[in-house]
Amino acid sequence: MYDQAIAALPIRAADFDRVRKLAHSVFGLDLRSGKEALVSARLSKRVRDLGLADIPQYLRTVEEDRTGRELACLIDALTTNFTSFLREPQHFEILRGLILPSLENHARFQLWSAGCSTGEEPYSILFTIADHLGERGVSRLNLLATDISTRALDAARGGVYPLDRIKEMPPSWPKLYFQRGRGAQEGLIRVRPEWRQRIAFDRINLMEDLSRVPKSHVIFCRNVMIYFDKATQEQLIRRFTDRLEPGGWLLIGHSEGLMGVRHDLEFVRPAVYRKPPLRGER
Repeated sequence: MYDQAIAALPIRAADFDRVRKLAHSVFGLDLRSGKEALVSARLSKRVRDLGLADIPQYLRTVEEDRTGRELACLIDALTTNFTSFLREPQHFEILRGLILPSLENHARFQLWSAGCSTGEEPYSILFTIADHLGERGVSRLNLLATDISTRALDAARGGVYPLDRIKEMPPSWPKLYFQRGRGAQEGLIRVRPEWRQRIAFDRINLMEDLSRVPKSHVIFCRNVMIYFDKATQEQLIRRFTDRLEPGGWLLIGHSEGLMGVRHDLEFVRPAVYRKPPLRGER
């Protein structure tokens, strides 16, 4: 395993500032003073993988790469992809008890997992809907899962997780939705292919134009905005509001309240907001 304490390269204040400005302008990340050691540790492995001398040379490589591939690698290095199945379980109780009943009369409904990381969130959404509405409900569902990290998306599409993730799930899920690894795959579980194919995974930068994202009845964007400053959070909430259908729901992380962020959404309960429905509808 990569040893950050031993292998991290030095980073000058000017280079940290270059990384900070680049991260903020490209994908909204708010890197503040005190994160220098973290940034150095995250970038040092990529520096060595490319056979470069130091972090300044790596940043020049990123800036000169017109393909954008190395910028994507930089984003992968700086983003944190911690998640779990049914993380913040209150949201899934609200999905079952409040949101899905409001969608019962829709011929189709669109959900968006924005910042889906390695896939545990969209799979949790899918399996919750399957448990609650059965095949009839799932057949009416369009589920989009997006992230800026290509590495995280590759993992999400693959749907392979350590076996110990089973303890986070309802007892019926492993048998219904997963295959258990054998031989070289011992100790792993994988989402069954017929369930993986029900989710559309795509790379989307939330700081860019979101007009190609379908209007959604529900958007999950949890524990993403904690990495943004208030101005960026406000901009993103406006973008989400535009991509919500009237009466649509926005679920954010419980540590991310919208205090101090101007928005046009109705507060439902902590970390749950709703776009006002059309006149005469609820």
